[in-house]
Amino acid sequence: MNHPVTPELTAPWTAVGVARPHESAELHVLGQATYTDDIPEVQGTLHAALGLSSKAHAKILNLDLAPVLACPGVVAAYTAGDIPGTNDCGPIIHDDPIFAVDEVLYVGQPIFIVVADTHTNARRAARKAVVTYEELPAILTPQAAKAAGSYVLPPMRLQRGDAQAAFERAPHVVRGELFVGGQEQFYLEGQIAYAIPKENRGMLVQCSTQHPSEMQHVVAHALGLHSHHVTVECRRMGGGFGGKESQSALWAAAAAIAAALTKRPVKLRADRDDDMLVTGKRHCFYYEYEVGYDDAGKIVAARVDMTLRAGYSADLSGPVATRAVCHFDNAYYLSDVDIRAGCGKTNTQSNTAFRGFGGPQGAIAIEYVIDEIARNLGRDPLDIRRANYYGKSERNETPYGQVIVDNVLDELTAELESTSAYRERREAIAAFNATSPVLKKGLALTPVKFGIAFNVTHLNQAGALVHVYVDGSVLVNHGGTEMGQGINTKVMQVVAHELGVDMCHVRASATDTGKVANTSATAASTGADLNGKAAQDAARRIRERLAAFAVKQYGGDVAAVRFHNDAVHVDGHAVPFPELVQKAYLARVQLWSDGFYATPGLHWDPKTMTGHPFSYYSYGAAVSEVVVDTLTGEWKLLRADALYDAGASLNPAIDIGQVEGAFIQGMGWLTTEQLWWNDAGKLMTHAPSTYKIPGISDCPEDFRVRLFDNRNVEDSIHRSKATGEPPLLLPFSVFFAIRDAISSVGEHKVNPPLNAPATSEEILRAIDAVQVSVSSKQGSVPGFVSRVFADE
Repeated sequence: MNHPVTPELTAPWTAVGVARPHESAELHVLGQATYTDDIPEVQGTLHAALGLSSKAHAKILNLDLAPVLACPGVVAAYTAGDIPGTNDCGPIIHDDPIFAVDEVLYVGQPIFIVVADTHTNARRAARKAVVTYEELPAILTPQAAKAAGSYVLPPMRLQRGDAQAAFERAPHVVRGELFVGGQEQFYLEGQIAYAIPKENRGMLVQCSTQHPSEMQHVVAHALGLHSHHVTVECRRMGGGFGGKESQSALWAAAAAIAAALTKRPVKLRADRDDDMLVTGKRHCFYYEYEVGYDDAGKIVAARVDMTLRAGYSADLSGPVATRAVCHFDNAYYLSDVDIRAGCGKTNTQSNTAFRGFGGPQGAIAIEYVIDEIARNLGRDPLDIRRANYYGKSERNETPYGQVIVDNVLDELTAELESTSAYRERREAIAAFNATSPVLKKGLALTPVKFGIAFNVTHLNQAGALVHVYVDGSVLVNHGGTEMGQGINTKVMQVVAHELGVDMCHVRASATDTGKVANTSATAASTGADLNGKAAQDAARRIRERLAAFAVKQYGGDVAAVRFHNDAVHVDGHAVPFPELVQKAYLARVQLWSDGFYATPGLHWDPKTMTGHPFSYYSYGAAVSEVVVDTLTGEWKLLRADALYDAGASLNPAIDIGQVEGAFIQGMGWLTTEQLWWNDAGKLMTHAPSTYKIPGISDCPEDFRVRLFDNRNVEDSIHRSKATGEPPLLLPFSVFFAIRDAISSVGEHKVNPPLNAPATSEEILRAIDAVQVSVSSKQGSVPGFVSRVFADE
């Protein structure tokens, strides 16, 4: 076929950097998106439920499963002794049994699994077990763990300079304590695994997981098999937020064990209450801090001791603590520091990954301190924050030794300060509060600097497969998992851009360990960065082969071949992409390729806690305005302005959605989502009736989210930046706006002792403390804190 000579396009063609709907948006809306529980069940499928501990810490003296086996529809019940392989599902340290043996370590720990003909029959039977316990002392809080020296890992410490000498020189010192609670992931789709035995000892596990490769390893070890016997597949999750990074392993392993022993397919779907009782959450933190500063509010010395509620096993607490240590600085240069973190071992659920992975818990402590410094000096907190910002050519090295080369904090903050009318609104709020004895308004602007990469260097790698079919359609498979965040959409855009075809010609298939092996978890905000680069690599290889073939067919120079607008432009010809593909196939040109990417330049020494752990930093800032009822503790977010640095965004629509979602989720963590254990160690907030995530009425009517105009200085995928975790720190501004409103009760002369979450009860306690301090004429009390903590 002769192709007409076509002029170059007047505008550059692109499939990236443009707003596109989520690739499954229509399926979501129509209810046609397939989740694990929607997969048609194989004939003979059984259903399973877990038998859970009712004690926080006890020896198991006797376990009688006869009443369980006698229940209607029950086929079998299995304990740790029935596991063919290893009784462990710990992601790093092997201290996390699938089923408890001899001893239980928290209320909700699985002891056995029961398999029945229906889900309801399995659940009913699981409650019939008779367990005889000998109760043992239990540690429930991080404070108690620290006092007892109870840790799942040795405490860690990062030092720079001479903190003690700097404290001795400091004109002012603020000291205090802070408690910040944990958070339930509350994914809409609960934990679920569907295990189907295959021939020759094979096992297919359909699993709602962020880490299929880890599930493959855990299942293989539990069954005493090799990894090649096990295939794990995940098309999509109904949310993950870190709760399905490592903790989906228990459910995958338990289902696979039951399937292997019964030789029948087994589905294990967690009820919401059981899910919340069994699984770990965001780590709560207890802080003891001491910070020295000068008359201008600049920090000259900082010391903090952070104790995490790790739970009964290590899980991912070590990396979470490491990230907290590395994010204590947030946006601020700290010359002389002594940062310590201990993973307290408690008789509670083993806490795990959650969006931000310790970064938010590390950063909020320094923000709390800066808020106090500002109040002690009678200054606007924004001025103190900006005075302590990292510099560009000096004061630009983090405590762990990474030099910051992409700092846009000043420009971003200045833009937000202007567009949000921060100064004018500060004056208006002061005027309002002066004439309003009950309702008090508060305002705060807080920044974010967040490092992007896995703490563990070797996890920063990804693979992908791209197939171009004879009709010109494209299929991509990569190691990332889709949990609603749009990774498949972004990867499809990258592949479409590389091959010059419209998005409608590209499809992403389910994540499958049988296609891309040895994948990392979709976590640490690296999903699109890593998998996008791997898919780009695969697509580029195909494009290069097609370009070389096109030159053979039509002449010209390979370097001048262009792929765009569903055509290949070569030596004056515009060849439709499907036509060139068909010709290439007949000429036996390879039309599929694998791709691989490993983030360059990363290194980390866990002994000295120094190195270059992050590929780059994402930045942002937010302004929040709240009103607080000082008689009831009720509050409302009136307006929120957020400006976020997504670099050269791959998809602005998805990225703005990620910022909005992260803001509301982070706001919930800091204000309404309170986890509460009773004295017996049972989590009492284990259902929507007792655990309050933000609703639509909690969102501000005036919610302004914009992306900062920037390009990543690092060679990330199309110079974009991550939007998964960093925006969760933006609602720090909500917490400190509430604190600002409370502070106005004492004319901003007393530091309100506000812990998180700032529930109405906690707000009233802080207001009461401020009023008592004012009435006793103590004035400003540096480091004055509440002794009533959120979980006591």
